[in-house]
Amino acid sequence: MKGVSLRNVVTACIVLVMVLTCSTFAAAEKLRVGVDTAFVPFEFKGKDGKYTGFDVDLWAGIAKRIKVEYELVPMDFNGLIPGLTTGNLDVVLAAIFIKSAREKAIDFSHPYFRAGLKVLVREENKDINGPADLKGKVVAVKTGTATVDYVKTLGVKKITQFPNIDQAYMEVVIGGADAAMHDTPNVLYYIKTAGQGRVKAVGADVKAAFYGIGLQQGSALRDKVNVALLEMQEDGEYDTLYIKWFGAAPE
Repeated sequence: MKGVSLRNVVTACIVLVMVLTCSTFAAAEKLRVGVDTAFVPFEFKGKDGKYTGFDVDLWAGIAKRIKVEYELVPMDFNGLIPGLTTGNLDVVLAAIFIKSAREKAIDFSHPYFRAGLKVLVREENKDINGPADLKGKVVAVKTGTATVDYVKTLGVKKITQFPNIDQAYMEVVIGGADAAMHDTPNVLYYIKTAGQGRVKAVGADVKAAFYGIGLQQGSALRDKVNVALLEMQEDGEYDTLYIKWFGAAPE
């Protein structure tokens, strides 16, 4: 080619290869979505070994609408928010209550689920009929959750914390704790499944609040996620998922 040196041609080819390589990498990059996979029925490992649950299905619907690929990253609940703040995670879903303290560190989507806290006791227990009766009692809770702060206000004898809420429930079953307290949907699910005939729920829901999807502060994903959530609520996909996992349409 007249007026074009071989050196310039080679340089142009190298630049083109680098651009194509970077573009391919960017296109293949997946979002890292942190989940606490021991929180049924929101996220847990099914009998087939695959992760399932309301949150897992909800995110699959959102990801499809905003056209992103992702991988689920299972971990303890306590590691989710630090995972966002350090940049190791892009999104977290784990029935996380939207709290002002948390919003100082991360961003939340619009609320997507309303839930309160419920007390769980052994089936034969007659002394505890609600949160007010937990004074002077040993109460099992899940580490890092909003329940911990609430139980501290009740004048309990001791708070026993566990990384997995099923361990807290089992502590009640075996008599190591007088009661457990956790998010209502999970308490009721446990009573109907593994805890059937051994434990029961008592008292009304307290501290009703909303779950939100956690994102890094300033994340460009926030608006896209919010739009997808609204679309799912408007076209009925959200109601379909809710009925699938909780047996009735949301209020």
